[in-house]
Order: sequence, then structure tokens, then C-alpha cells
Amino acid sequence: MRILCCLVSCLVLLLAIAAAPAHAATCRFITEPQLAGAMPGTRWSLVSDQDGRGCIFQGERGDTLMLTVFSNPTADRAKELYATFVKALGERMPIAPVPGIGDETQAGTTTPKAARPEASIVTLSGEYIQSISIYRSGRPADEALLKRLTEVALRAIVNVGVTKERFGSCEWLTADDAEGFLDRGTLTIQRTGTGSCLMFDGAANTMVVAVIAMSRDTQVNMMNRTSGCKHVPLPELGREAFGEHSCSSGNANAVDIYVWKDGKQASILFAPTKPHPESGSVERLKAVAGRVFGKM
Repeated sequence: MRILCCLVSCLVLLLAIAAAPAHAATCRFITEPQLAGAMPGTRWSLVSDQDGRGCIFQGERGDTLMLTVFSNPTADRAKELYATFVKALGERMPIAPVPGIGDETQAGTTTPKAARPEASIVTLSGEYIQSISIYRSGRPADEALLKRLTEVALRAIVNVGVTKERFGSCEWLTADDAEGFLDRGTLTIQRTGTGSCLMFDGAANTMVVAVIAMSRDTQVNMMNRTSGCKHVPLPELGREAFGEHSCSSGNANAVDIYVWKDGKQASILFAPTKPHPESGSVERLKAVAGRVFGKM
């Protein structure tokens, strides 16, 4: 099965914009002292452990480091997904192989004039894929940063097996939610954490749900951000709910809906790999979002 070529960027986007301050003591893949050792000179604070499938750290100068581990049913499936991740990474920046980490590794940095400076590294290790990215604030990503990120990957790769994922079921999405969006005959459902699930089909279209606790201040900042997307209020899903589509960057065919309830935010994303009958359809995805909202 061909796996979604934009899956990494979609999930990273979800994690980045949904991240809220959490009170987790440690990241299960790399501790703060280990991170400080790999990236000296910068103080990092854990923001979220993403329900056991990744960690988000914030640096004192406004940088964001995101580490995500993808578990796969088999090593062959992991190789397939890794090849797709590498392709997606290569579309964002020049990349090159890095020896000595896992079975295979590719890494790179964006160009000096990139609007969103980023250094990223993707590693294949058996049934697991580890993706680590740093998004810099106000400074370009350079080779020195990539070298330090490589050290982070080397320290974290030994812990990929502690990720929490499950295939075949999900508390937030069901096969019925795929109707009209994904091919039911080639559908895979994956629970990627307590609050996150994804479904994808043989054509590599995907649907992702992420539910996290969120403070009121973070919620307000989230709602006031400039995303480069068309904004659609959805008062029927709560006074502050909204959808986004036709984004100027990333997957322009994707549509995303955000809802809040009882101190939690849910993000519901549909990301087709090419123009699709439901590309940018906030109205159709709203039904799925309504079912997720009812489970929160």
C-alpha cells in the first residue's frame, strides 16, 4: 500500500498548532538533560508528551523542537512509510543520508531565506520511524543546528519502542467516518495515542483527529493566529469553533476543523494527496467533527 506522502507535514502541523502546556514530567524518548547535552547553550522545556507518541519542547529563544515516533505493523510497512516521509522531506528542503543512526536516516535544512526555518531528520529503525524537527524563530536553520539535531536523534532512537500505538481501532474515528473521504476497501485505522487517531487509504488520503487539554490563554492565541488559510466560523459546534481550508502553504486541498469543550481542543483534519471531491469541504467534514465533539 502506498502511504500518504504528506503525512509527516500534516501530523507535524497538527501537533504544532494543537500543543498546549502540559504537566508531564519527562519525555519518554529523550529527557531534558539528554536534550541539553545534545544541544548545549539552549534551555529547553517540555511542552507536551503527545500521548506517548512524541514530544514537543520549546527553547528559550522561541524555537520549537518536535519529536514524533511512528509505529508500523511490520518492518516492510515501515520501509514503505519511511520512503514516503523522505520524499516529503525532500520536497521541503535539500536532504542527504546520515550514517550511524538506525537502519537508514535522511536529514536536511531549509534554505537561508525560508519563511519558516527548519532542520529535520527522519530515521528508519525496524518497525519504527522517528521524525525530529526544529523550527527556528527569527534565525535560519544551518549545518551547526543540523549537527546538534543529529545528536538528538542518536540519543532518542534507542527508545522508539516505548511509543503507544494500536492498529485496527480508534475511540475518536470509525470506518463510517471515512465515508465520502477515504476508500473503505483499503482503509487502515491507527490509534496513535490517548487523544489521537488517524485513518488512511490505498490512495494515501488521510483523516486525523487530535484531542488535547488546552488552557484558555493558549486557546485564545490559537484563535488569533494568522494561518494563511480561509477561515469559516462554525457556531453550531460551539461559540469558538472554526474551520480552515484553501491554505496558502502546505496541502492546499486539506481542510481542518477546531472545536473546544471542557478544557480540551479537538483538531479534525482531512488531507487528500491530490484534488478530491471533498477538498476544502468544511461543510462535509463538519459531520465528522460533530461526532468527535460529542465524544469529548
